[in-house]
Amino acid sequence: MAFAPMGPEASFFEVLDRHRASLLAALSKGSPEPPVQGTRTASSSEVLASIENIIQDVVTTLARNEAPAFIIDNRSSWENIKFDDTVGLQMVSHCTTRKIKSDSPKSVKKFALILKILSMIYKLVQSNTYATKRDIYYTDSQLFGNQSVVDNIIDDISCMLKVPRRSLHILSTSKGLIAGSLRFTEEDGTRVSCACGASAIAVPSNIQGLRNLITDAKFLLIVEKDATFQRLLDDNFCNKMSPCIMVTGKGIPDLNTRLLVKKLWDLFHIPVFTLVDADPHGIEIMCIYKYGSMSMSFEAHNLTVPAVRWLGLLPSDINRLNIPKDSLIPLTKRDQMKLDSILKRPYVTCQPFWRKEMEMMADSRMKAEIQALTSLSSDYLSRVYLPNKLKFGGWI
Repeated sequence: MAFAPMGPEASFFEVLDRHRASLLAALSKGSPEPPVQGTRTASSSEVLASIENIIQDVVTTLARNEAPAFIIDNRSSWENIKFDDTVGLQMVSHCTTRKIKSDSPKSVKKFALILKILSMIYKLVQSNTYATKRDIYYTDSQLFGNQSVVDNIIDDISCMLKVPRRSLHILSTSKGLIAGSLRFTEEDGTRVSCACGASAIAVPSNIQGLRNLITDAKFLLIVEKDATFQRLLDDNFCNKMSPCIMVTGKGIPDLNTRLLVKKLWDLFHIPVFTLVDADPHGIEIMCIYKYGSMSMSFEAHNLTVPAVRWLGLLPSDINRLNIPKDSLIPLTKRDQMKLDSILKRPYVTCQPFWRKEMEMMADSRMKAEIQALTSLSSDYLSRVYLPNKLKFGGWI
């Protein structure tokens, strides 16, 4: 299948256009959104007041000669999660909590670290400055021990205060990339064009600050892995399939990549597809974009795009395309446990085609990476597989 340099003919996008029309129709039929439990954008004065109230409670408790404690929503239990197919995984309003006690050997260090990070957030908000999670870690790397400790506490504080991380003046370091038909202006006035070339643009660290976003893209393709994303760039896929947008979170997506995908969906309502490995890890990543994660369920309404569709690699494609068996990989015990876990999740009940694909994988006990398509030809992915999927509606 050959394409002109400026992209395929308009007729190529007929099925995509119909898909978009159905998405828009579903949106227009939807009733006004009810109030959503979880985080909301908060002003600096509100964040400062919330932190002051927490510290006041600590001081009051100490004055009574009692040991203060923080009560934090439990973000690691499915019991605290509800599923809404228009939002994804959400934390229930009356969820179970855990207590971080100042007089318990098991939690005293975490209690102290929460206080320390709260004081740092207070200074950031008060001075209207920003820091990354990495910046916070390096203020005292020996005390914190590792970056994940800082990340977890910041998410706990965000959940406790019921405000998004951006309102805490804490930014994530972006690892994602974006390419294709998209232009925007950053908060500092920098104009950015993501037009496809040999390299992509890094996902900005301040998604809320982006303005003047312009695109004529017919679809957005989320690519699981950086290697596949770079290969599509090398094959000039964006220009051959113009106009389109490609995004990769380089594996499990960071917050900024998820915020960007959500922003593009909210602004333009173009079809969003995922290209992931036909394995439990790839399916997990796709589910994070579509329905969110348990640990960030308190901020689901800011992050999830339930309109996401699974374009490939589908387990059924393995047999359909006669991919050689020596290109397949046996499922590990860990893979099987992950697959069983996903099949039990509440959103699988409303995705019968997804369930069928996952059951096919479970029965075969085999998985395949996207790179398995190179066994058919070196450019099969960009020249045949993706164009045919997009032209004929090969998504679920």
